[in-house]
Amino acid sequence: MRDVAAHRATDKEAGCPAIPYGSIGRRHSKHHPIVMLCAACIVLYATEAHAQCTARDVLRNHLTLRKASLAIAAPTLVRSASTTLVWKTITVGTFANSFALLNALDAAGCGIGDSAAEILARPAFTVSATKTTVELAAVSAAELGFYTDVVPSADIYERARQLGFGLAAAEVAPQLRLQYFDQPLGEFLIAMDPIKTWKGESVILTVANGGAGLILIGRDGNADAQIPVASRFLFVRSNEAALAKAARGLDEAAALVHR
Repeated sequence: MRDVAAHRATDKEAGCPAIPYGSIGRRHSKHHPIVMLCAACIVLYATEAHAQCTARDVLRNHLTLRKASLAIAAPTLVRSASTTLVWKTITVGTFANSFALLNALDAAGCGIGDSAAEILARPAFTVSATKTTVELAAVSAAELGFYTDVVPSADIYERARQLGFGLAAAEVAPQLRLQYFDQPLGEFLIAMDPIKTWKGESVILTVANGGAGLILIGRDGNADAQIPVASRFLFVRSNEAALAKAARGLDEAAALVHR
């Protein structure tokens, strides 16, 4: 495993140059040129096969997929979770533990903010023991009916619950980061129920493309945190959230029994 710390970005580095993977120094060699060429091809292939999160990788993904830019439209008021279209479907429960998930983020070259890295290491952060799909809705505070410049996060969560939405499990954010390599430039998606740091500060994970590559960062998750009205949250339908919570409870109970 490469040094994970080498790929972590602080939360303020969303727009800074991409964090380097490391450099390969020049070395003198007596090997046959063909052997050296093959070695170079192997290194290139390995890099292309795993790196997905750097700014160069993101540009290549967009060019390959040839996605058209979406026109910016006025927010549409959300009436109910049941009538809201699914924005994206992802898979969770694909890693044995949070360390394996962190290693996958590192292998993909994804930047990880300091507070995000701390959240992934907290006991409260768990991964599902069962592989399953999760349907996500991407909804802004404006679409929930707020018209001021900023809104307290507690008000956003309450309005979302009233409409039938549930907060996404913490695992959704890093899993989405690994399954959303074509994220548009400038998009920041708040994607989880808050988790507290070792100091007791509430943090919510954000999946973002700040221009220097794809990143996973943390932001203030306190109830009174002021969120810009244009910010988008990722929600699940409340019945799905309840089922996921029940499943996590069963997984934790099973783990205690087998200790």
